[in-house]
Amino acid sequence: MNIAIDLGSDRTRVFIENKGIVLDEASVVAFDVDTYDIIGVGNEAYKMIGKTPAGIRAMHPIDDGVISRSELVEDMVSILIKEVVPSKVTMPKVVASIPSEVTEVEKRAVVNAVSSIGVRKVYLIEAPKAAAIGCSLDITSPHGVLIADIGSGTADIAVLSLGGISVSKCIKSAGCAMDEEIVKYIRKEHNLIIGTNMAEECKISVGCVKIPKEPKLFRVKGRDAVSGLPRFIDVGYAEIKPVIEDIALNIIRAIKDVLEQTPPELVGDIYSDGIILTGGLAKLTGFARLLSESTRLKVRVHKAAADCVINGCGKAIEYIDHPEKIQPGAVNPLIEAF
Repeated sequence: MNIAIDLGSDRTRVFIENKGIVLDEASVVAFDVDTYDIIGVGNEAYKMIGKTPAGIRAMHPIDDGVISRSELVEDMVSILIKEVVPSKVTMPKVVASIPSEVTEVEKRAVVNAVSSIGVRKVYLIEAPKAAAIGCSLDITSPHGVLIADIGSGTADIAVLSLGGISVSKCIKSAGCAMDEEIVKYIRKEHNLIIGTNMAEECKISVGCVKIPKEPKLFRVKGRDAVSGLPRFIDVGYAEIKPVIEDIALNIIRAIKDVLEQTPPELVGDIYSDGIILTGGLAKLTGFARLLSESTRLKVRVHKAAADCVINGCGKAIEYIDHPEKIQPGAVNPLIEAF
């Protein structure tokens, strides 16, 4: 049995061959700061963020798409995998996603984290490639595809053709950066201290770059910075839009930069097909419309945008044992084997 893993800044997903996605949990670890004993992982640990007593800490060990605390990620992966992979399965082959722009040290950190479960081989694939495969696109054909995978930690943009990346750009400022900006804004303008989980809920509910016609309010709850007492405020689309707009515009500028560097023949293909958006942040209200207006291209958000990378990693398993499926002249989408 072969498996695929998507270690995201916000979510960790696991795909098992012939079964599909079997795990989708928060990339969070709660641990004892003195003994480093693991208290909880995944969704259980996510609920502990900002609520832990002294001596226990809950945190995201993957920051901006890169592993920042390798020992915690290894423990997290090992515990989560044991929940979904049968104990009789030993030494599987694994396909793991990585950002398109990573160092050798960052690649090795991913390999070490995945190897903690005991594997025969680890194959790596860049997130934009995996997202394109997850969208059921044939990236090994001589046809240009522009895909932007916009998640919590990174916005990964790439032009793909013949199984490889022609032009790419990775922005390490996406969904999590928006959450932090919302926390700062609420503190500065309303004297209300909130956590990142509350900021994330606010972004999902009323975050936008184009204000919809239907009004909507979200109740933000936290601690008054002056009195120290619990308090809440109601915020709407118009108030949150300018807070997160700069980060969204930065992602759009990166997409335009990639287009400017793309060879003319591939640009022709992109003009016909448009831009494909994947990742959780792709569904931010108004983002696709703003991108379409900025580039004058069609923009399509995949209906299962958040799952495209892990589904693509799962489909890429076939390239391990069946390389003959790759078209003549194309390269294997799996870039590394350890």
